Amino acid sequence: MTKSNFQFGTVGSPITTPKSPGGSAGAIAQTAVLGLTTLELGWVHSVRVKESTCEKINSASKVNNVTLSVHAPYFINLNAKDEEWPKSRKRLMDAAHYGNLAGATDIIFHPGSYFGAPPNEVLPLAIERLHGCVEELRKSSNPVTLRPETMGKSAMLGSLTDTLELSKNIPGVAPCIDIAHLHARNGDGTVNTYQEFEDIVESISTTLGNDALKNLHIHISGIEYGPKGERKHLTFEEGDLNYFDFLQVLSDYHCSGRLLCESPIMEEDALLIKKVWQQIQNS
Repeated sequence: MTKSNFQFGTVGSPITTPKSPGGSAGAIAQTAVLGLTTLELGWVHSVRVKESTCEKINSASKVNNVTLSVHAPYFINLNAKDEEWPKSRKRLMDAAHYGNLAGATDIIFHPGSYFGAPPNEVLPLAIERLHGCVEELRKSSNPVTLRPETMGKSAMLGSLTDTLELSKNIPGVAPCIDIAHLHARNGDGTVNTYQEFEDIVESISTTLGNDALKNLHIHISGIEYGPKGERKHLTFEEGDLNYFDFLQVLSDYHCSGRLLCESPIMEEDALLIKKVWQQIQNS
């Protein structure tokens, strides 16, 4: 029987990262000091990093045995108007180019907005555009996985179905499952039971194959939501996310991958999740 094996870390630099050396290299070193083993670099406003800096980040990742992903800028929209798409595309491609140089294996991004259109009308264009991005990356020998994130508002492109469709249709694309976003998306407190979490895992397996469960990339935190969905991320204590049952499902289905915390007290809650995970594994 295959055992589950998750790496734990934070989305963005740990709060306790010292000012010196600071930066991404310092955040990687602090991640290791905390006993965490993965980090998502938060390039969420823009990609402003030199190749020489990428070399330092890559080296720090190897020295500290910390795996890396990148959160690309927020301002990416696979459903952008034709005249706006080139700028969105460049943001994603820059994150992929410099992320690869920095040693990141996965590029996380927000897929965009429906702009009021039905999802089934938006997805064909999104698939076509994202497929073009992957083709260009492979032509330049860039092996990164592009991961559209599940989003916390129903008006946003990024339901579980959306991310699975993008992943199913494009080799080199896989979902980033933000479980707090999925809990908030409907605005009614659903997606918070063992059965509902199980449905998510089974949907991934059915759509992408069981191997997809061995390489999951998951964001987790507490979350505040209203009728239209996500409002803001919370600590686990402040929020109502049933994280224990979610972790139990991941264990029961022998899932593996990376679990990254987006709580306001990032590393504190990341270590809490790691502790609960170990308790489930040893029970």
